Amino acid sequence: MSQQPILLQLGPHPGEAGRIVEPGARASYPPDVHQRLVADAQTIINRYPQSRSALLPLLHLVQAEDGYITPAGVEFCAEQLDLSGAEVTAVATFYSMYRRKPTGDYHVGVCTNTLCAIMGGDAIYEAVTQHLGISHGDTTDDGKVTLEHIECNAACDYAPVMMVNWEFFDNQTPDSAIALVDALRNGEAVTPTRGASLCTFRETARILAGFPDTRDGALDGAPGDATLVGLRIAQNATNQDEPETHAGDVS
Repeated sequence: MSQQPILLQLGPHPGEAGRIVEPGARASYPPDVHQRLVADAQTIINRYPQSRSALLPLLHLVQAEDGYITPAGVEFCAEQLDLSGAEVTAVATFYSMYRRKPTGDYHVGVCTNTLCAIMGGDAIYEAVTQHLGISHGDTTDDGKVTLEHIECNAACDYAPVMMVNWEFFDNQTPDSAIALVDALRNGEAVTPTRGASLCTFRETARILAGFPDTRDGALDGAPGDATLVGLRIAQNATNQDEPETHAGDVS
């Protein structure tokens, strides 16, 4: 029986966009913005022995400028690091913290992963969705809140958990979640369960790019009791297993 060759088509699908393109997204930066970003980028790049290692913080830098990853941001990162636009886009589309659509002042993420879901995360997400009248990935008309259901926040000991601009809000309920998004939309000062008062999404992105966080209490996020329970149990078990020592024992 003769064997026919099998053709495997590699690379992107013919209908797949080669760049991140959102209607209205800018393709390049004005000269003054470009000059300012170059100075910031150089500060970041100088921290790394290999320049391409700076790609993740540079993506946060351009996200701080635009509120999401634009063609202008992709091309800027590629230019600074001597990479192709495709290489930058591949990284930007892999990590969920890099937004592909315009993002409001407050990115609200409701954890609907397993533990948070069974503890009430699904109910919280449904309540906030109905209250705001938007769905996953959408932004309210006032540009204040972008809502998403997200994967595990690594704060299961305080489930159900929400995050706003990557800051924790623990032990939430539908009522507390609705009160939170209302406070954000009303311009009220909001403080997460631990840490400093919230700043905007773009300000958060600049901090994630590696620039100083000057907010009062920014470093006050110590672990709470629920986080330390397992450690205490392990320490107690270790202490009980250790043999008693007496004066005169020779080690």
